[in-house]
Amino acid sequence: MTPESPAPPHLRPVPTTEGALAHDTAPAGPAPDWNGITAPRARGGAPRFLTDVIVDLGLASRERVDQAVEQARAQGGTPEQVLLDAGAINQDGMARAIAERHGLDHLDLTVFTVDMTAANLISNSAAKRYEAVPVQFLGDRGLLLAMADPANVLAVDDIALMTGYEVRVAVASREDLQGLFSRLTRLDDVVASTSLEHEEEDGPAEIVDLRESADDAPVIKLVNQIVAQAAEQGASDIHFEPDGSQMRVRFRIDGVLVETTTVPRRMVSGVVSRVKIMSDLDIAERRLPQDGRVGMTLDGRHVDLRVVTLPSVHGESIVIRILDKSNVSFDFDKLGMSDSDTDRFTKAFSQAYGAVLVTGPTGSGKSTSLYAAVGRLNTPEKNIITIEDPVEYQVEGLTQVQINPKAGLTFAAGLKAMMRADPDIIMVGEIRDRETAQIAIEAALTGHLVLSTLHTNDAPTSITRLVEMGVEPFLVASAVDCVVAQRLARTLCANCKQRTIVSAQVLRDNGFPAHVDLEVYEPVGCSRCGGSGYKGRIGLYEVMTVTDEIRRLAIERAPADRIAEVAMRDGMRRLREDGLEKVKQGRTSIAEVARVTGTN
Repeated sequence: MTPESPAPPHLRPVPTTEGALAHDTAPAGPAPDWNGITAPRARGGAPRFLTDVIVDLGLASRERVDQAVEQARAQGGTPEQVLLDAGAINQDGMARAIAERHGLDHLDLTVFTVDMTAANLISNSAAKRYEAVPVQFLGDRGLLLAMADPANVLAVDDIALMTGYEVRVAVASREDLQGLFSRLTRLDDVVASTSLEHEEEDGPAEIVDLRESADDAPVIKLVNQIVAQAAEQGASDIHFEPDGSQMRVRFRIDGVLVETTTVPRRMVSGVVSRVKIMSDLDIAERRLPQDGRVGMTLDGRHVDLRVVTLPSVHGESIVIRILDKSNVSFDFDKLGMSDSDTDRFTKAFSQAYGAVLVTGPTGSGKSTSLYAAVGRLNTPEKNIITIEDPVEYQVEGLTQVQINPKAGLTFAAGLKAMMRADPDIIMVGEIRDRETAQIAIEAALTGHLVLSTLHTNDAPTSITRLVEMGVEPFLVASAVDCVVAQRLARTLCANCKQRTIVSAQVLRDNGFPAHVDLEVYEPVGCSRCGGSGYKGRIGLYEVMTVTDEIRRLAIERAPADRIAEVAMRDGMRRLREDGLEKVKQGRTSIAEVARVTGTN
């Protein structure tokens, strides 16, 4: 690029409106010219609040920003984070506002061509630590640095020292930088390099050698990279699936499986053995399922892995569940419940005794809802005991018990022991059988608050399910105070979603109560969401308060349909109705709500 040429596309200059950037690395005097890109210069004037810049750019209204300021004061956070959490502004918009406030360029990494030579000047771990990546050389001595927080003076100085270049800062969104971190360590590249290294060895590695091999051995490097990338992308599970010729690797992201890479046939046995060694499983046993657990540290945060092996016709398949507490929010206010549902749920678990049940299929966020409720109740004055299979997240202030069927510690046996341990609140991971249900219900009737999960499709069915398990109807009617059914629906990508009109007839055909056409959003797909059109998930809820009439129906062993009719008359909103409301808010799509709610 010549000195006369304009700045690169997608590097958006934003007019400076305040004082000098605190960490401008340009020397005093005329601004240096780096291939036609001039470093931003200092200007006088008082600095503005970031919220004022957000309003000036039209990213949010003054009224909405003022509400966020008040909310931040009450919660002890920042107005900017409140706006992000509420979806009032997206990460890219926040980056634009930060760039304007500091008089810097805004960089859109989804379309900007990153110079990989520049990006590799610092390690991936350093890039993640500083939330900054060099993306382009500027002349002979300049380096364009994309970073999320331009006020991080130490990061800029450190990168300048590490690279030996004069650094010019541009602002990019955290979301874009996370995507770039993943692209810098693509699994396909790792598989190719490790496969090449593996070919250079004298035949396949023996199992015993894996235990003694160096940390950078090909198989170890591949497995570690797969787990690290899955955690970075927010995957809940990793699937290793042999098909006879190679091994397919898939991540479950936002509840949907996405294929990421394939492992060559010659490395399959090594990968399986490595995962088994990590999780302390028997590497010689290939005919029976096994399960284990291992802890890892990724970028300074602890991640637990639950490992299950299954013998298949093509060899052993492996599923790794990733339990990353840093990616799980137990903040009750972020569950996504409507105000009315929140009031019903909160009132139920704030009582001194009774049973509160959360129902739904596996992976619908039941445990998160229970932990959020327990978080509200967790005070020094209360003795809270949980029994789980397994204990997924360790929470300070709780006595958490993990069942061990081999040693005789089942849910039922653990509950009996817990009843003698002077509990105020009992959380049961899951009611699976009659004995557990009976003890839990009796505990709720003897002055304890019992929180538990149950596998049913909706809230009314939980009443009939307990009766079918063998619990006396009058006990169910007396003990259960509230039932919450839930699902997790993917949220639309804020960067690429587009408006569309859905007719009332189409809505009715898909089981949604509608009388008029709706203007909603639909997924499109872009680089920020990996082409899926969705990013993140939100809960859909059905909160049923057990009223006197529902108690009477339970004693009469009435079917779930009749219980549902009464509950709806008392104000319960069905899952699809709650989903439709979130569709109207632009948070998810009709197709996604239909997918997760099925025919209910």
